[in-house]
Amino acid sequence: MKRKLTTRDIAEMGVMIAVLEAAKHALAFLPNVELVTLLIILYTLYFQEKICYVLSAFLLLEGFWYGIGIWWVMYLYVWPLLAWVTYLLRKKESVWVFSILAGIFGLCFGALCCIPYLFLGGIRTAFAWWIAGIPYDLVHGVSNLILCRALFLPLKNVCKRG
Repeated sequence: MKRKLTTRDIAEMGVMIAVLEAAKHALAFLPNVELVTLLIILYTLYFQEKICYVLSAFLLLEGFWYGIGIWWVMYLYVWPLLAWVTYLLRKKESVWVFSILAGIFGLCFGALCCIPYLFLGGIRTAFAWWIAGIPYDLVHGVSNLILCRALFLPLKNVCKRG
């Protein structure tokens, strides 16, 4: 039987959502440099089932903030996929495991996001969309790796106290 959410749980999730949004907006001026990947990894590791609520609220806020479009459909599976893979790796202790995960996720982001275009325009459209975004995926992957490697341990300590 699942335990009921407490007021503390709801407050923690509110803070997690606010931090995700603040981090996303704070780095929005840098193309494909973001802290959302790192935060979702950490939230999945240290707040387990709460990540489902946090991601749901984050995705809704993103849709309300930027409008519902094809990009939003991509977010509906891309961010939960990251949480799921992180959950599968949860017993790993190495910061490198999660830094490499973050880097690979950034490199694969465009490939993952081209899936709706496969259904809308066919394989040529999806492939063209993915290829056009490769420079951004490279920045995304490298910056995710660097940010995760630099910030994982300090943020892990903050999460452990929560």
